[in-house]
Amino acid sequence: MASLQRQQQHHDDDSYNFRYLSGLGNSFSSEAVPGSLPRGQNSPLVCPLGLYAEQLSGSPFTAPRARNLRTWLYRIKPSVTHEPFHPRQPAHRRLIGEFDRTTTVATPTQLRWTPADVPQAPPLDFIDGLYTVCGAGSSFLRHGYAVHMYAANKSMDGCAFCNADGDFLIVPQQGKLLITTECGKLLVPPGEIVVIPQGFRFAVDLPDGPSRGYVSEIFGTHFQLPDLGPIGANGLASARDFHSPTAWFEQAHRSGYTIVQKYGGELFTATQDFSPFNVVAWHGNYVPYKYDLSKFCPFNTVLFDHADPSVNTVLTAPTDKPGVALLDFVIFPPRWLVAENTFRPPYYHRNCMSEFMGLIYGIYEAKADGFLPGGASLHSCMTPHGPDTKTYEATISRPDANEPSRLSGTLAFMFESALIPRVCQWALDSPSRDLDYYQCWIGLKSHFSHDDNGQATSEPADKDGTN
Repeated sequence: MASLQRQQQHHDDDSYNFRYLSGLGNSFSSEAVPGSLPRGQNSPLVCPLGLYAEQLSGSPFTAPRARNLRTWLYRIKPSVTHEPFHPRQPAHRRLIGEFDRTTTVATPTQLRWTPADVPQAPPLDFIDGLYTVCGAGSSFLRHGYAVHMYAANKSMDGCAFCNADGDFLIVPQQGKLLITTECGKLLVPPGEIVVIPQGFRFAVDLPDGPSRGYVSEIFGTHFQLPDLGPIGANGLASARDFHSPTAWFEQAHRSGYTIVQKYGGELFTATQDFSPFNVVAWHGNYVPYKYDLSKFCPFNTVLFDHADPSVNTVLTAPTDKPGVALLDFVIFPPRWLVAENTFRPPYYHRNCMSEFMGLIYGIYEAKADGFLPGGASLHSCMTPHGPDTKTYEATISRPDANEPSRLSGTLAFMFESALIPRVCQWALDSPSRDLDYYQCWIGLKSHFSHDDNGQATSEPADKDGTN
């Protein structure tokens, strides 16, 4: 079995020497066998060691140089050597690539889900354990995004996954992911993220056993670092802390090896007699990469008021409109809170953007109860949201509210988009959906008080909200 054979070749993830290339947007080169990378040209008449040259393009040929993405792969056999694609059977019914009235539902209601347990049976690998929650736009029209979650209990075996629709940004919440790509291998524990760009073939092993997490997918563009504006040249996520794999390959015969390709939100399969991870050398700037979220350098207000969450953007997928994101990946990491005379948790909000949130570990600062690691929430365009009753009351009654405090032991994140999401029916019908979510705000009472002359008083409101 391919998964077992991969693990046998390097024994386990602790003994395998994971070597990474540092930087985001760099042009890299890597070779697993010295001398296997052509010198001075991309496609010589005969490549070193008899390899095939194959280019993987992540942008149109004529894209401006600063946004032109491609990598040359030097492989034992080219990826075109496979049988025809056929619709995968049985079909995966919970992946969506077109978000319209025939596939999804529109709702402005605040939504929240408790963590879904990773099932013990049936066996589910990353592909079968992946399911769409919400999204907008169209993979065919090359504009939009999807938000998925996954729960897997087995490694991928004898197959590789290829997403022809867009880039995956994967956020493991429980269990490490050992991801083999055509450029090499990445070990991604909870607290890190990994981006698999459109078109790369990859396989996911579970060295810790069952795993679950979150996935965002973007159509028609790629993630990049946000502009820093007045922050200056340094801060937030540093390009040097992003890591890409080094070349690694396997050569053994793989009879019946399956490529599973996601195309238009549907899955197709093709068989071949070799592993797709047969790239001996490569060079280019279109590569998978991972990032350790503990490396993020957060910025925060140092005198008064609450900074907007955009100051915590790790990666952004921009649209053609300046400052408007197809999807932002934002985190809420441990940090110091020092603002004076300020309500320090997130403020109450109605937003032209839509916000999908997840929790990797700890307690989220705006929700004292109900929002759990592995769970999720969705607050769509112009839908009110904010701290729950318990958080609000506890915050305004703190005697040390002006004292500096360190927010620790927590890591939440947000996928934020300018496009309004439509929600999958199975997400609305899920037993994990918290139907009482709205109750967390119902207890908010009026604290307004005044005298007959309209002057403010210190008289507290009664329990029914009147004086």
